[in-house]
Amino acid sequence: MVLGSTPFPWDKGFLGFYPRKMLPMSVLPFDDRDGVIWYDGSLVPWRDAKLHVLSHGLHYASCVFEGERVYNGKIFKLTEHTERLFTSARALGFDLPYSVAEIDDACRAVVEALEITDGYVRPVAWRGSEMMGVAAQETAIHVAAAVWPWPSYFSKEARLKGLRLKISPWARPAPNTAPTQTKAAGLYMICTLSKHDAENEGYDDALMFDWRGRIAEATGANIFFIRDGVLHTPVPDCFLDGITRRTVMALARKRGIDIVERAIQPEEMAEFEEAFLTGTAAEVTPISEIGAFRFTVGEITRNLMEDYDRLVRGEGA
Repeated sequence: MVLGSTPFPWDKGFLGFYPRKMLPMSVLPFDDRDGVIWYDGSLVPWRDAKLHVLSHGLHYASCVFEGERVYNGKIFKLTEHTERLFTSARALGFDLPYSVAEIDDACRAVVEALEITDGYVRPVAWRGSEMMGVAAQETAIHVAAAVWPWPSYFSKEARLKGLRLKISPWARPAPNTAPTQTKAAGLYMICTLSKHDAENEGYDDALMFDWRGRIAEATGANIFFIRDGVLHTPVPDCFLDGITRRTVMALARKRGIDIVERAIQPEEMAEFEEAFLTGTAAEVTPISEIGAFRFTVGEITRNLMEDYDRLVRGEGA
């Protein structure tokens, strides 16, 4: 690797990529910053990490990515995320030109170079510009990893109060129409449409149903409901079985909380007492409202929030 000499002078208090209504005016655009990005084997100056306009990944969504968090200078479950990046790439029909260990090292190198204490890591892989058409067998595979400060996705006030979600007009696709168990870039077009629709009406996020009309997930996070001390969560048969989702389920089991994975119909939300989201960005974030349905930020949700915070900060097992 070639370590770039460009320093990383931006404000350590940078707030990250919040929902639009919470975005600080001083946030720098993502294409115009100091620092370095790991790009095809080397650390290059941030502003030089570019791709050609005719890259296949841009036109045909032949692109996969990961989202990871840095806590106290260490990436949480790094290898598990990297392995999923490889799984996503294989599902899209291409192999990454690096090993899992090399991608792990690349992510750590950027965190170290930028002196990130609490931040977000974005590894990404895409097909290049050697072919322009649906077929892309001869394209080169590019890989990059960027890191930026990101203390929290939602503000502390929003997390304690609970998020307001709109029910999205867009549905998650059936698993025979897309590789729904991957972090393939094309799948997130529906999430962007849903997120914009919700924020335009003053909500924090959107709840998406699947193609059958069952509850699926939010735009970038899995969802849990609580009734009579039991966790209920949709079966991830057409959306990502999140690493944070599995982590929180393990924490719940340590507390002796029963978990039921099942099909959940929208009308059942009237019977649930608590609800929360889980995800790398969202962590564990309570929900106060989904459309016409209301929830409290109760004891189980607060306990799981605290358990997760202790775990990622290295204070728990």
